[in-house]
Amino acid sequence: MNVPELLRYSEDHGWVAQEGEGQDHLVRVGLTDFGQDLLGEVEFVDLPAPGSRLSAGDLMAEIEARKATSELYAPLAGRVVAVNGLLAETPEVLNSDPYGDGWLCLLAPEDVAHVDDLMDGAAYARYAGG
Repeated sequence: MNVPELLRYSEDHGWVAQEGEGQDHLVRVGLTDFGQDLLGEVEFVDLPAPGSRLSAGDLMAEIEARKATSELYAPLAGRVVAVNGLLAETPEVLNSDPYGDGWLCLLAPEDVAHVDDLMDGAAYARYAGG
């Protein structure tokens, strides 16, 4: 199980990477390696529209795979700045590169301090059984 230390993690197997600083502070959000492995081969990803406002815990993405369909919830409140258009054409990149090209969306968080409320890599590895 691949758990990069510099990321933060949610209980529904989402990851968050901080990008930028100050007014330009954004967070990139994706599905963990463990989460994509649980799902199996991803066939479709439904993402929110750019400009959407999400509260922490709101449905952020539906991911359909051969084994199951899963919902991923927003780890933080914020505005969706961009979504990964690559997933519309090649959703399987979520399996092959979940921490790289398989990212889901960029959020402008309402309060970036809430990133620290998420699990660090060691806590997530324990949570996921690794």
